[in-house]
Amino acid sequence: MPRTYRAAVLPAPGAPLRLEERPAPDLAPGAVLLHVLLSEVCGTDVHLRHGRLAGVPYPLIPGHVSVGTVAALRGEARDVDGVAFREGDVAAFLDVHGTCGACHACLVDKETTRCPHRRVYGITFPGDGGLHGGWAEAMHLLPGTKLLRLPDGLPPETYMAGGCGLNTAFHAVERAALRLGDAVVVLGAGAVGQSAVAFAALCGADPVVAVGAPDERLATARRMGATHTLSIEALSPGERLDAVRALTHGRGADAVIEAAGAPEAVVQGAALCRDGGTLVVAGQYTDNGPALWPVHELLNRKHLTVRAVWGSDFSHFYKSIGVLARHHARIPWRDLVTARYPLDQCDAALDAVERRTALKALIAP
Repeated sequence: MPRTYRAAVLPAPGAPLRLEERPAPDLAPGAVLLHVLLSEVCGTDVHLRHGRLAGVPYPLIPGHVSVGTVAALRGEARDVDGVAFREGDVAAFLDVHGTCGACHACLVDKETTRCPHRRVYGITFPGDGGLHGGWAEAMHLLPGTKLLRLPDGLPPETYMAGGCGLNTAFHAVERAALRLGDAVVVLGAGAVGQSAVAFAALCGADPVVAVGAPDERLATARRMGATHTLSIEALSPGERLDAVRALTHGRGADAVIEAAGAPEAVVQGAALCRDGGTLVVAGQYTDNGPALWPVHELLNRKHLTVRAVWGSDFSHFYKSIGVLARHHARIPWRDLVTARYPLDQCDAALDAVERRTALKALIAP
C-alpha cells in the first residue's frame, strides 16, 4: 500500500487548488480506505470555490460524490443487506456522515437531512485532517459510512454521470408524488434536471416538459425522456407559460420541479402549475437572492402545494442506484459526462462547470 496519496486541496474561497501529499490513514474498526476511480465536479463545488456555503472548514478536499475500489478495511463493514465488503469491491457511498438518529430532527420530525450533527464528505469535513474528499487518490471513509457496491453491469462512469444530481432528482420526484399521466415540467437542464426528467418519465408522467438552455442540453433532455422542450433563450416566460398551457388543455402542469438555481425560476414554476398543483423547489442550494412573489395570485388563489428539497438520505441513494442499474441501457445517463480531468486540473474542471461548457465533469485521480 502507498504511504502517501495525492489530494487536491482548496485552501480558501477564491484560492487556486493545490496538490498535496497526504499520509495513508490509520483505520479504526469499521473504516474503509477507498482508492478513488472517479469523483464528481458539480455546482456545489463551484459554490465552495466562491465561499457561498456556510459552515465549510477550509482548507478542504472537495469531491462529495465518488466511486472507488475498496483497498483496505479494518474489521468488518457491511452493506444494508448485511453482506460484508471485501477488498476489490467497487463501491459508492452516501456522502452524508454522522447523522445521529437521536435528535429531535431525526426522531420526532423525521427530517434526517436537517440533523445538526450531519457532516458531508468533500464539503464539511476539514481538509487538513485527512483524506475526506474525493479529489484525491484515496478516501478515508470513517466507521458508519453507508457504502453500496455498484450493481453488476453498472459501469462506474455511468453511476458518476448521475452523481449527486441523481439522488437530488430522485428526492425531488418523490416529493412531487407523481402519478401516471401527470403533466410535469422540469425547470433547468443541468445534471439535476436531466435525472429529474428521466425519473418523471419512468413514473409514467406525460407530458414531461424540460425548460432550459442551451439547445444541446435540451436535446439531451429529449434523450433522457422529455416529450417536449422549451428554450429559455428563444422563448419569453409568457411564451413558455402559453406553451405549457397548450400542452395541458389550458390548465398548467400537475407538478413543476425547479432545478435551475435561479430565484426567479421558483416564481415561474408557480405560474406553470395548475390550480391545486405541486411545486418542488430543488435548485436553491445556495443563496442567490430573493424572489418577488405575487403571493395571492400564484400561491393562495391557486391553492398550490410547495415542497422543498434539501439534500438526500440513504433511501434516495439506494433506490436511485437501483433504478439507474435497471434502466441505464436505454436512458443515456452516460451521455451526461462531457469532460474528464486529471487531479492536477481541478481548477480547469471547476471553470468548465461554472461556465456551463461541461454538463457533467469528472475528476479521474
